Amino acid sequence: MSLSNEDVKKIAKLARIRVTDEEAESLRGELGSILDWVEMLGEVDTGAAQDVASVIEHGLPMRKDEVTDGDRAEDILYNAPTKEYDCFVVPKVIDQG
Repeated sequence: MSLSNEDVKKIAKLARIRVTDEEAESLRGELGSILDWVEMLGEVDTGAAQDVASVIEHGLPMRKDEVTDGDRAEDILYNAPTKEYDCFVVPKVIDQG
């Protein structure tokens, strides 16, 4: 597909990419090749193909929703600079006015 420099600049603007005149000239061939390839994909007969969400016919593996590593507040807070009631203490960031 043949593109002009204006076409390249329009595509670049849509993609929010700044392109100089020199860059637009060098991109003309590359973008043309890409668009030719996309046109070739449009010629493929996909009428007999089935829509698929996955090529594997099974559900997702599930695990039990259970706590496996709890009751370790002391270990977690060991290096905390300030702690109170088994919680981290952080400075107030929002003033109640």
